[in-house]
Amino acid sequence: MNKSEAKAEIERLSNDLNRHNHLYYVESNPEISDYDFDMLLKQLQELEEKFPEFASDHSPTKRIGGDITKKFEAVVHKYAMLSLSNSYSKDEIEEWTARAKKLVEDELEYVCELKYDGVAIGIQYVDGKLVQAVTRGDGTQGENVTSNVKTIRSIPLTLTNDFPQDFEIRGEIFFPLKNFLALNEKRREEGDPEFANPRNTASGTLKMQDSKVVAERGLDCFLYGIYGAENRAEGHFELVNKAADWGFKVPPAKKRYIEKTNSVEGVMDFINYWDEKRKDLPFEIDGVVIKVNNYDQQEILGFTAKSPRWAIAYKFKAERVETILEEVTYQVGRTGSITPVANLTPVQLGGTTVKRASLHNADQIEKLDLHLGDTVFVEKGGEIIPKIVGVNLDARTSANPGVNFIHECPECSTQLVRREGEANHYCPNELGCPPQVKGRIDHFISRKAMNIDGLGTETVDALFEAGYVKNFADLYDLTFDQVVDLERMADKSANNLIDGVKASKEIPFERVLFGLGIRFVGETVAKKLAKAFKNIDELAKADFDTLIAVDEIGDKIAMSIQAFFLEERNLTIVSRLMEHGLKMEIVEKEGSSNKFEGSSFVVSGVFETFSRNDLKALIESNGGKNVGSISSKTSYVVAGDKMGPSKLKKATDLGVAILSEQDFIQLLNE
Repeated sequence: MNKSEAKAEIERLSNDLNRHNHLYYVESNPEISDYDFDMLLKQLQELEEKFPEFASDHSPTKRIGGDITKKFEAVVHKYAMLSLSNSYSKDEIEEWTARAKKLVEDELEYVCELKYDGVAIGIQYVDGKLVQAVTRGDGTQGENVTSNVKTIRSIPLTLTNDFPQDFEIRGEIFFPLKNFLALNEKRREEGDPEFANPRNTASGTLKMQDSKVVAERGLDCFLYGIYGAENRAEGHFELVNKAADWGFKVPPAKKRYIEKTNSVEGVMDFINYWDEKRKDLPFEIDGVVIKVNNYDQQEILGFTAKSPRWAIAYKFKAERVETILEEVTYQVGRTGSITPVANLTPVQLGGTTVKRASLHNADQIEKLDLHLGDTVFVEKGGEIIPKIVGVNLDARTSANPGVNFIHECPECSTQLVRREGEANHYCPNELGCPPQVKGRIDHFISRKAMNIDGLGTETVDALFEAGYVKNFADLYDLTFDQVVDLERMADKSANNLIDGVKASKEIPFERVLFGLGIRFVGETVAKKLAKAFKNIDELAKADFDTLIAVDEIGDKIAMSIQAFFLEERNLTIVSRLMEHGLKMEIVEKEGSSNKFEGSSFVVSGVFETFSRNDLKALIESNGGKNVGSISSKTSYVVAGDKMGPSKLKKATDLGVAILSEQDFIQLLNE
């Protein structure tokens, strides 16, 4: 392919991918499968690598991230990003409209919008190209986070149709609840502290230095304010809807995310509707924004020093209760992270009984200035996690002692440390602190790691207390007599446990590697490391540059791997596991290939030739990915007998290819 052909092909692929991206992320109406999209993207990446002179800053390949930002540049806003005045009642809305009517002679029309609980962003487009994205900051200037914003797939890199030549569009970047909960689940599995709420996590994600991590987290955005556009004859409502024609994801009127009305009653109807329905939204809102629709009237109304007179926010009242802080206890996680927990007098909140609330870290305790016996205000942060939001100081007495964060581990008395750049304190005694030791063993025997039958948390506790196991390598030295000696352990159960330990020696290397519990090495990272280094010895001696050259391995993971293999006790444990015959290298299976690379499968039902686990193993050994639920991103559903009708209907409705067992075998053999 010559240069002119390459340039034309890069332009064609870029245009096609931008169109398909818009159909999927903005219109929710994809025309091609995820696999086909990924193959087109791969073609474009290869061409851009071969002909870098034709690679655009607005290429769809920028969506996958990879840029590293050491410092975010401060940018002065062309149009100040002012905050809104808040209101909490119909009376306050009526007062606001009355003040506006005194300044404007004509009738007023209002636009009601959802108040997304996220991060405000201003994005500049010139000649239809995204050139800069800036956070609110202090309202006068913000931070340039362009590289990270480009990874958000609902934000267009290039525009279509009759767009203004140079303008700014503003909106809110937020964390969809589904993605936020999935991220916290992953952090739980890897022994990391959970994030408190979607809003703060979205803010922190947007300011991460590695845009590849930002891309993986799945932020989303609604854009709803246009500044500097030439055509302002139409109102705010009309211009926002016109922005949809330019390629933007704007609040859909058909879902009542945005609505126009000419009365306070209409405004309150919108507010009351969403105060009730907000629990059904796939993202968080904390109120409603009301704006005067007409731009000329907005100019007449103008601004105060802090906020526009033509807009106001109505804040929903968070459900808040008062209760007593009885005690603060401290939990030690598998990775040694110390989490302070507020133990409360039980109280009803949001339909559940709340007895505890996370205090997150020492900074939170200091910020709240907590004292034992305080009457505290508790809300459900993000409708998910109970949190203490304040203290009723009027109810405090001089007898209430202050809460001071501990300096030593509550389990092993080791001096706590606080790692640079992290909010949490840690116990560094990872191989001697009982909760960490037992937590590491629990992780090692878990379903996604060694999956040892007959072993559970209670049995691990009993083995540890009896002194039979001090690390997971000790499991392979257990005898029948030791196990049967445990309380409530019969002969059959003891035999099952011993057999389960023996059977785990056949678990493949990538799962053994995951089971070692190296910090930041989750299930997916373990697979990538196993595939890249082939065996434990090569991984153990890999230097920093070699590690970060592996796909998805960043600085933090690389340093954690190196630290693990520098610890003599870890090397001893790994050596013992090798002596016991565990798989410490990749075993290339006959018939393995990459033919399913880029494809995701859901396996459901009962099969004749293979078990479900056999099918999943075949999928993975041929480069495919097993997923738990059907979505528009699923490539294939392998359907056996007794597959649930709801799953079958969902796959059919989404247009996902449904394979019988024989269809799968045929696909495998092609």
